[in-house]
Amino acid sequence: MQEIYLDSNATTCVLPAAVAAARQAMEQGFGNPSSTHATGLQAKAMMDGVRQRARRLLDAGEGRLMFNSGATEGIQTAVLSALCALRERRDAGQRIGSLLLYGATEHKAVPESLAHWNRLLGLNLEVRKLPVDAHGRHDLQALGALIGDAAMLCTMAANNETGVISDLSAIAQLLRQRGADAYWMVDCVQALGKLALNLAATRIDYAPFSGHKLYAPKGIGMLYVRAGAPFTPLMMGGGQEAGQRSGTENMAGIAALGAVLAALEDGTTFRSHADLAAFRAQLVTSLEHAFPGIVFNMPFDLSLPTTLNFSVPGLSSKELLDLFDAARVRVSSGSACSAAKALPSYVLEAMHVPQWRASSAIRLSFGPLIDAATVDAACARIERCGEALRSSCLLPSALAPSPHDGAQDGVIQLSVDGQCTWLLSDAASATCVVIDPAAALVPRLAAFIRCQQLDLRAIVHTARPVDNGAARLALLQELSIEQVGDLGASGELALGQQRLRRVEYGDTHVYLLEQRFAFTGALAPHRIASLLDAGLVTQDTILCAAHDDGTICGTARAMHAGAAPAAELQLDAAGLPAFLRQHPDAVLVDVREAYEHAACAGGVFAGCEVRSVPLSRLAGQVAAWLQQPQRPLVFFCRSGNRSARASACLRRLGHAAAWQLNGGMAMAEATHHPLAIAA
Repeated sequence: MQEIYLDSNATTCVLPAAVAAARQAMEQGFGNPSSTHATGLQAKAMMDGVRQRARRLLDAGEGRLMFNSGATEGIQTAVLSALCALRERRDAGQRIGSLLLYGATEHKAVPESLAHWNRLLGLNLEVRKLPVDAHGRHDLQALGALIGDAAMLCTMAANNETGVISDLSAIAQLLRQRGADAYWMVDCVQALGKLALNLAATRIDYAPFSGHKLYAPKGIGMLYVRAGAPFTPLMMGGGQEAGQRSGTENMAGIAALGAVLAALEDGTTFRSHADLAAFRAQLVTSLEHAFPGIVFNMPFDLSLPTTLNFSVPGLSSKELLDLFDAARVRVSSGSACSAAKALPSYVLEAMHVPQWRASSAIRLSFGPLIDAATVDAACARIERCGEALRSSCLLPSALAPSPHDGAQDGVIQLSVDGQCTWLLSDAASATCVVIDPAAALVPRLAAFIRCQQLDLRAIVHTARPVDNGAARLALLQELSIEQVGDLGASGELALGQQRLRRVEYGDTHVYLLEQRFAFTGALAPHRIASLLDAGLVTQDTILCAAHDDGTICGTARAMHAGAAPAAELQLDAAGLPAFLRQHPDAVLVDVREAYEHAACAGGVFAGCEVRSVPLSRLAGQVAAWLQQPQRPLVFFCRSGNRSARASACLRRLGHAAAWQLNGGMAMAEATHHPLAIAA
């Protein structure tokens, strides 16, 4: 399947005309614009032409407009300029405000820059967030109360995560009404090509832009500085850009940006606002059909038509990203600069959305170059993702275990916010037990139990639930069950042919599924010895905790064993064929989840034995693998993260030949490796 890229707020492809312009600048117009010979003069003429075009599009008037590396540099320069002017005014005995205000949903580059230069320049002003309302727009009442004490105000034209458009006119009016002299910076990165800009007619002092958000290459941007606004260069040297930004100009980047600006100016290359809004509506319809209960985290009438931000009950952002990625639809979980940190969206938290939405949000964004065929294909893939979830009972671990996988017990691990919920299912008796249910997982647990037509025998906890049983009650309500049994006075319950037994250790309840699994809750490691001494567990009983620390599961035997060096765990796609030739008994283990398989098409690796053991079912399989500790296992997933966890778990438990495919399928496909079959 062809990739469909819907993460344009992070970056875009480069416009073909921009590629051609950059190539021409590198191959023919390669002169240094500071040189006085003909080649240099030709380069300078090209650069000046791009600047004039930018001035027209932005209506920059008499303001400065300089080229730089992008928005982060522009923000740094703007903040430095404003704070240097503030220090000069204070040193001259003039009054300055005590606050450096920034919108609570600003890109992290803004508060970080404010704090950095505030400290280095010794101003010691208070850096304070300006709250936003439930729509994500700046709280004008709060701004009105603070603006009299503000030395600088930083806002954005449109938010990069939600697409929410700021009410800049209302902010400007408030500044005028209060006679505020605060310097005002507006991050215009997401506005270029999507919103009309008339900078010279505004109160805005500084406006940074970044080319790679609108089909120019990375490494080229612009900074507008209002005529009369203070300016201090960030970099000094050869005096390029009229002394405003030293360093030889990025001529290829400027030429490419010029091609994008020319396309904006001619008005025929990019889609109209009405077309983009229609495309968004089409995507919304498919998302609502694919994911019943979906919640959109932005108001459509106050947002860019190119951005959608949504959450799906019962599914984490990581699971949704894996699902979309399997379907080769590229979306993100928020700002590209913060997505790798796996934290709730600070933008949505500032909007006071429920925590589950802030923790599970997905951003889908496209650029004005998109066409109807791409949107149609994206909608078809999105609906396929919905079918994939339904076919797997909305549960990533719903694959029916095969006998050779040793997963007959149906031990399933689900995690959210560092907490583990364990689901024990027995296919023969169609019964199940839930251990330590988390409220965020209730919709998924209920969907799986209904879909598999299981009889819920018990809901148990290894400790007093912090929610006082709210998750238990919610699960019963979802399943329309008034009450379920428990382990009773005997402390035992039959789960098919197996027996689940409760053992009490003070405030902790340990649940034993025969001697194969022990669900130990938060039981301290030294207490495991008591279970061993009592003969309740063996050295090789699989220990399943109530917290998710990334280790998946453990054994008493492994508690005293050291972890294997990480370097020994990794193979890359190029080295895999030779490894398989040297180890013909090796098994490739796909730890992706059921819905990922359903969302993609085709196989994974040609001519290889591949077993599917989702990471959520790994605990149920490790005992069988540990019986053959020398047989090579090569774990893989989409990106390498989950396979790294799986291989580390097996090595820690004593398997000497557990490997991971570094970079996963993504790297194999990116390098066009012959083993990879594009999904």
